[in-house]
Amino acid sequence: MKKLLVFLALAVLANGAGAAKIHSIYSDRKAMREGDILTVLIVENAEANAKSSTNTKKQNKLGASAQPIGIKGFDIFPNGISEGGSLSADYDGSGATARAGKLVAKISARIDQVLDNGNLMISGNKVVEINDEKEIINISGIVRPEDIEGGNNIYSYNIANAQITYSGKGSASSAQRPGPIARFLNWLF
Repeated sequence: MKKLLVFLALAVLANGAGAAKIHSIYSDRKAMREGDILTVLIVENAEANAKSSTNTKKQNKLGASAQPIGIKGFDIFPNGISEGGSLSADYDGSGATARAGKLVAKISARIDQVLDNGNLMISGNKVVEINDEKEIINISGIVRPEDIEGGNNIYSYNIANAQITYSGKGSASSAQRPGPIARFLNWLF
Protein backbone atom coordinates (compact mmCIF):
# COMPACT_ATOMS: atom_id res chain seq x y z
CA MET A 1 0.00 0.00 0.00
CA LYS A 2 2.84 2.37 0.87
CA LYS A 3 4.48 1.62 -2.43
CA LEU A 4 1.26 2.47 -4.26
CA LEU A 5 0.92 5.79 -2.42
CA VAL A 6 4.56 6.68 -3.11
CA PHE A 7 4.10 5.77 -6.76
CA LEU A 8 0.94 7.92 -7.02
CA ALA A 9 2.68 10.82 -5.24
CA LEU A 10 5.62 10.62 -7.63
CA ALA A 11 3.28 10.43 -10.59
CA VAL A 12 1.39 13.52 -9.39
CA LEU A 13 4.64 15.44 -8.77
CA ALA A 14 6.07 14.45 -12.13
CA ASN A 15 2.84 15.41 -13.81
CA GLY A 16 2.70 18.71 -11.90
CA ALA A 17 6.24 19.64 -12.95
CA GLY A 18 5.43 19.05 -16.60
CA ALA A 19 1.85 20.31 -16.48
CA ALA A 20 2.78 23.48 -18.35
CA LYS A 21 3.82 21.33 -21.29
CA ILE A 22 0.68 19.18 -21.41
CA HIS A 23 -2.23 20.58 -23.38
CA SER A 24 -5.73 19.38 -23.90
CA ILE A 25 -6.38 17.75 -27.24
CA TYR A 26 -9.73 19.58 -27.25
CA SER A 27 -8.36 23.11 -27.07
CA ASP A 28 -6.02 25.25 -29.16
CA ARG A 29 -3.10 26.78 -27.27
CA LYS A 30 -2.94 30.49 -28.01
CA ALA A 31 0.38 32.21 -28.45
CA MET A 32 0.69 34.45 -25.38
CA ARG A 33 4.33 34.35 -24.26
CA GLU A 34 7.61 35.71 -25.55
CA GLY A 35 9.01 33.40 -28.18
CA ASP A 36 5.62 32.00 -29.23
CA ILE A 37 4.88 32.07 -32.96
CA LEU A 38 1.88 33.60 -34.74
CA THR A 39 0.88 33.28 -38.37
CA VAL A 40 0.11 36.68 -39.87
CA LEU A 41 -2.27 36.66 -42.82
CA ILE A 42 -1.38 39.83 -44.70
CA VAL A 43 -4.41 41.10 -46.57
CA GLU A 44 -3.87 44.75 -47.48
CA ASN A 45 -5.77 46.77 -50.05
CA ALA A 46 -5.03 50.46 -50.40
CA GLU A 47 -6.46 52.94 -52.85
CA ALA A 48 -6.08 56.70 -52.92
CA ASN A 49 -7.25 59.38 -55.31
CA ALA A 50 -6.59 63.11 -55.27
CA LYS A 51 -7.84 65.75 -57.66
CA SER A 52 -7.38 69.49 -57.74
CA SER A 53 -8.14 72.28 -60.17
CA THR A 54 -7.55 76.03 -60.28
CA ASN A 55 -9.11 78.59 -62.57
CA THR A 56 -8.21 82.26 -62.24
CA LYS A 57 -8.94 85.25 -64.45
CA LYS A 58 -7.82 88.84 -64.04
CA GLN A 59 -8.42 91.84 -66.30
CA ASN A 60 -7.12 95.39 -66.04
CA LYS A 61 -8.18 98.27 -68.30
CA LEU A 62 -6.44 101.61 -68.60
CA GLY A 63 -7.58 104.64 -70.57
CA ALA A 64 -6.56 108.29 -70.90
CA SER A 65 -7.78 111.20 -73.04
CA ALA A 66 -6.98 114.92 -73.48
CA GLN A 67 -8.81 117.84 -75.15
CA PRO A 68 -7.25 119.78 -78.03
CA ILE A 69 -4.37 122.00 -76.83
CA GLY A 70 -3.20 125.22 -78.45
CA ILE A 71 -4.07 128.78 -79.51
CA LYS A 72 -6.99 129.59 -81.79
CA GLY A 73 -6.12 128.48 -85.22
CA PHE A 74 -2.93 126.85 -84.14
CA ASP A 75 -3.80 123.63 -82.29
CA ILE A 76 -1.00 121.26 -81.28
CA PHE A 77 -3.37 118.32 -81.10
CA PRO A 78 -6.42 119.35 -83.11
CA ASN A 79 -8.35 116.14 -82.49
CA GLY A 80 -7.24 115.67 -78.87
CA ILE A 81 -5.38 112.69 -77.50
CA SER A 82 -6.93 109.39 -76.64
CA GLU A 83 -5.11 106.32 -75.42
CA GLY A 84 -6.39 103.05 -74.07
CA GLY A 85 -5.07 99.67 -73.17
CA SER A 86 -5.97 96.49 -71.40
CA LEU A 87 -4.14 93.71 -69.71
CA SER A 88 -5.54 90.29 -68.95
CA ALA A 89 -4.14 87.13 -67.44
CA ASP A 90 -5.80 83.74 -67.41
CA TYR A 91 -4.67 80.59 -65.65
CA ASP A 92 -6.36 77.26 -65.82
CA GLY A 93 -4.58 74.38 -64.11
CA SER A 94 -5.56 70.98 -62.89
CA GLY A 95 -3.93 67.87 -61.56
CA ALA A 96 -4.91 64.39 -60.52
CA THR A 97 -3.17 61.43 -58.96
CA ALA A 98 -4.30 57.89 -58.26
CA ARG A 99 -2.57 55.04 -56.51
CA ALA A 100 -3.63 51.51 -55.70
CA GLY A 101 -1.85 48.62 -54.05
CA LYS A 102 -2.66 45.10 -52.97
CA LEU A 103 -0.59 42.69 -50.91
CA VAL A 104 -1.66 39.18 -49.93
CA ALA A 105 0.86 37.00 -48.09
CA LYS A 106 1.31 34.65 -45.16
CA ILE A 107 4.23 35.07 -42.75
CA SER A 108 5.20 33.79 -39.33
CA ALA A 109 6.00 36.30 -36.61
CA ARG A 110 7.49 35.89 -33.16
CA ILE A 111 6.23 37.49 -29.95
CA ASP A 112 9.08 39.75 -28.86
CA GLN A 113 7.51 41.23 -25.75
CA VAL A 114 4.36 40.99 -23.65
CA LEU A 115 3.32 44.52 -22.67
CA ASP A 116 1.93 45.43 -19.24
CA ASN A 117 -1.64 45.54 -20.59
CA GLY A 118 -1.30 42.05 -22.09
CA ASN A 119 -0.83 43.17 -25.69
CA LEU A 120 1.92 41.49 -27.69
CA MET A 121 4.77 43.09 -29.63
CA ILE A 122 5.51 40.97 -32.69
CA SER A 123 8.00 40.98 -35.53
CA GLY A 124 8.85 38.67 -38.37
CA ASN A 125 10.52 38.51 -41.74
CA LYS A 126 10.53 36.18 -44.67
CA VAL A 127 12.96 35.94 -47.57
CA VAL A 128 12.11 33.85 -50.61
CA GLU A 129 14.76 33.47 -53.30
CA ILE A 130 13.93 32.07 -56.73
CA ASN A 131 16.34 32.28 -59.68
CA ASP A 132 18.51 34.95 -58.03
CA GLU A 133 15.43 37.06 -57.26
CA LYS A 134 14.77 37.78 -53.59
CA GLU A 135 11.36 38.71 -52.23
CA ILE A 136 11.57 40.16 -48.73
CA ILE A 137 8.62 40.68 -46.37
CA ASN A 138 9.01 42.33 -42.95
CA ILE A 139 6.25 42.89 -40.40
CA SER A 140 6.07 44.34 -36.91
CA GLY A 141 3.39 45.75 -34.65
CA ILE A 142 1.20 45.25 -31.59
CA VAL A 143 -1.42 42.49 -31.30
CA ARG A 144 -4.33 42.18 -28.88
CA PRO A 145 -4.63 38.57 -27.65
CA GLU A 146 -8.38 38.55 -28.32
CA ASP A 147 -7.68 39.17 -32.05
CA ILE A 148 -5.71 35.93 -32.35
CA GLU A 149 -7.86 33.33 -34.10
CA GLY A 150 -7.70 29.55 -34.07
CA GLY A 151 -4.40 28.10 -35.21
CA ASN A 152 -2.68 31.25 -33.88
CA ASN A 153 -3.64 33.19 -37.00
CA ILE A 154 -4.08 36.95 -37.07
CA TYR A 155 -5.02 39.25 -39.94
CA SER A 156 -2.69 42.15 -40.67
CA TYR A 157 -5.52 44.67 -40.37
CA ASN A 158 -5.85 43.70 -36.67
CA ILE A 159 -2.24 44.67 -35.92
CA ALA A 160 -1.80 48.10 -34.32
CA ASN A 161 1.14 50.25 -35.47
CA ALA A 162 1.69 47.70 -38.22
CA GLN A 163 4.75 48.20 -40.36
CA ILE A 164 4.67 45.96 -43.38
CA THR A 165 7.35 46.15 -46.06
CA TYR A 166 7.57 44.13 -49.24
CA SER A 167 10.60 44.53 -51.45
CA GLY A 168 12.58 42.65 -54.01
CA LYS A 169 16.18 42.38 -55.11
CA GLY A 170 17.59 40.91 -58.27
CA SER A 171 17.83 41.43 -62.00
CA ALA A 172 14.09 41.96 -62.54
CA SER A 173 13.85 44.67 -59.88
CA SER A 174 17.11 46.25 -61.11
CA ALA A 175 15.75 46.41 -64.66
CA GLN A 176 12.82 48.51 -63.45
CA ARG A 177 15.11 51.20 -62.05
CA PRO A 178 16.03 54.02 -64.48
CA GLY A 179 19.67 54.41 -65.43
CA PRO A 180 21.94 57.09 -63.95
CA ILE A 181 21.44 59.58 -66.81
CA ALA A 182 17.64 59.26 -66.66
CA ARG A 183 17.72 59.68 -62.86
CA PHE A 184 19.91 62.81 -63.23
CA LEU A 185 17.58 64.33 -65.84
CA ASN A 186 14.55 63.55 -63.65
CA TRP A 187 16.29 65.20 -60.70
CA LEU A 188 17.27 68.20 -62.84
CA PHE A 189 13.83 68.77 -64.34
